[in-house]
Amino acid sequence: MKLDKVQISHFRNIDELSLTAHKSLNVFLGENGSGKSSILEALHYLGFARSFRTSKHKNVISHQKSGFTVFCSAVVEDGMQQKFGISRLANDSCVVNINGQKSKRASDLASHLPIQIFTPQSSDLLLGAPKLRRQYLDWLLFHVEQSFNLDFQVFSKSLKHLNALYKTNQPEQALRYWTDILCQKGEVISANRSSLIKEHLIRLINANLKDFLPEFSFEISYYRGWEKELSLEDAILKNRQRDQRNGFLSVGPHKADLRIKIHGTIAHEILSRGQLRMLVAGMQLAQTQYLHTKTYKSSIFLLDDVGAELDEEKRQVFISKLNTAETQLFVTAIDIKQLDFLKNYNDKKVFHVEHGHVREEI
Repeated sequence: MKLDKVQISHFRNIDELSLTAHKSLNVFLGENGSGKSSILEALHYLGFARSFRTSKHKNVISHQKSGFTVFCSAVVEDGMQQKFGISRLANDSCVVNINGQKSKRASDLASHLPIQIFTPQSSDLLLGAPKLRRQYLDWLLFHVEQSFNLDFQVFSKSLKHLNALYKTNQPEQALRYWTDILCQKGEVISANRSSLIKEHLIRLINANLKDFLPEFSFEISYYRGWEKELSLEDAILKNRQRDQRNGFLSVGPHKADLRIKIHGTIAHEILSRGQLRMLVAGMQLAQTQYLHTKTYKSSIFLLDDVGAELDEEKRQVFISKLNTAETQLFVTAIDIKQLDFLKNYNDKKVFHVEHGHVREEI
């Protein structure tokens, strides 16, 4: 999937913007506040229906406007062109458009557009809560396993119901019904995650880190969210009395984690901020590589403020590897000097951004 035409309306300081993207590499240059990161933020909505900078959609709508729209045409792997769009209004309503067909389900749009984002805050993947690392795995499963999204939705629904029952001391029959559903879907989700990590991601991540952080040896493992010698059902029954007292289910795939260590110590306790970003870069590159190998789909990769905490050698290695993975890149930087190595790339477009307006370099 490669974006072609991009149109953005009433998004932050962008009133109306239209550009034709390069299928390989797109570079946006501009001062802080010029609007270059807002372009990536708008594209992020196509893949996630949300911002990577704020949790409130109304904050990205231009002043005194009722809503924003992001639209694109894209060329898929078979050469056919498709059209995608998303609009969000100040009342928080969302409308997705796929080839002229409207929907209110953001997942319908996301399934077509595998978008990834790398920012100065990407090290939160390792510094933050386990939920972020579960999302890292689930994004890939969402795009490669057709049944994963439905399995996850059913699991989430059963977890919500079971937690509600735990809070109100409901009869055993109701507990049994939702526990059975949760265990069935939970075991499938856990098996998919475990297989993805052990059979594919560990190998790919470690291969990337040999180029990114060759001075370290990493140990990558998956904690599924309950004791390894028990089935999910047995773990739930074992902890039921305590969980009913606390009012929530304490074991299951919703407690899973991806753990990365160096000589037995959690990686973020050893690595610098710049090294943490390179570790995340290796992890995200592995996502891109596996997605392309498994489905022949290419990722759309948003790389914001590439100069932050990455030296020129690391920037060059990262972008070069993304380029060889058939990824379409959208990169922002304050100064072209931060990307001096790109002068050797012929297949690219450079855009200058100022006050929400974009000018393509000739």
